[in-house]
Amino acid sequence: MRVHKLSFAALAVAAGLSLTACQNGDDGAAQGAPPAAATASSPSAPAPSAPAPSAPASSGGGSGSAGTDQSGGKATGGAGSGGKATAAGTGGGGSGKADKCRTDDLTITAMDATVGGDAEGTVAVTLKNHGSGDCVLAEYAGVDLKTASGSLSAQRTGEKAGSSTLKKATSVSFGITYPLNTSGGSGVRITGLVVTPPGETKSVSLAWPGAATLPVTEGSGSAVKVGPIGSAGQGG
Repeated sequence: MRVHKLSFAALAVAAGLSLTACQNGDDGAAQGAPPAAATASSPSAPAPSAPAPSAPASSGGGSGSAGTDQSGGKATGGAGSGGKATAAGTGGGGSGKADKCRTDDLTITAMDATVGGDAEGTVAVTLKNHGSGDCVLAEYAGVDLKTASGSLSAQRTGEKAGSSTLKKATSVSFGITYPLNTSGGSGVRITGLVVTPPGETKSVSLAWPGAATLPVTEGSGSAVKVGPIGSAGQGG
C-alpha cells in the first residue's frame, strides 16, 4: 500500500514540473513579441500641407493708392482710399485759347477820318469788345456801302492781315477809303454802311459818316477799299 502512495506522489510532482515549464515557455514567447496593441492605436502622421501662395507685389505703391483710368475718366481707389478718385484731366476746352469775336459781343461805330488835302476820303470803323472775355479778330471785315443805285461791296486793299486778340472792354479799328466826288456833278448818293465782323454772317447797319456822294465811274471793279483789322489804329 505504501508503495502505491509514493508512486502517485511522484507522478503528481512530475506533472507539476511539466506544467510549470510549459507556462514559462509561453511567457517567454509573449514577452519577446512586439506590442501589437500599441502599434494599432498609434495615430497616423498628418500629411504635410502645401505652402500658401505668396501675394503679388503691388505696383501702385501700397494698398491705399488709387489707380489711374487711362481714358481720363474716374478711377477707383484702392483699399483704404475711402471711395472713388477722379483722374486729373487735361481736356478739351482747357487750352485757354480765346474764341473769335461774335457780332453780338461787339459795339461797332464809324466816323469820318478824312484828312484835309487827301485825294481820297477815309472812314474809320471801330469794333469794341463788350463781351464777357477776350476774343480774336482775324484779317478783314466785310464792308458794303448802300447807295441810291444799289449795294456796293468794298474790295480788300491786299495788305498783309493776321489775327489779334481783342481784350475785354478794348477796341480796334480799320479803315475804309473811297474816291471823293470832285467832278461837280451829283454823283452817286451814299445812304448807309453795312459791316460784317470777320468770320461772322450777322451784320450791323450804320449811318454813313463820310462824304455824301461818290463820283460816277465807268468800268468794272470798286473804287471803295477796306483795310485789314488794325489798319486805322487801335483805341482803348
